Amino acid sequence: MKDKKIKLEYLPGGAKREEIRKKAIKYLQAPIMETQAARHEFITQVLKFTETEYLDILNQATNEMVADAWN
Repeated sequence: MKDKKIKLEYLPGGAKREEIRKKAIKYLQAPIMETQAARHEFITQVLKFTETEYLDILNQATNEMVADAWN
């Protein structure tokens, strides 16, 4: 993984943590050429989400896509 850093306000306990969480959901939904493993690594290693948080983000991303498909 490339050496990427994010601002402290986006790290756990930061003021904009919820904002970055919403962007992580959109990142998982994006039709880009990147493996799920690479996305997982970025969210857990760079954005510092825990495995539980990652699974919740993945679940939300999946649920939104399914809901959109049914509408």
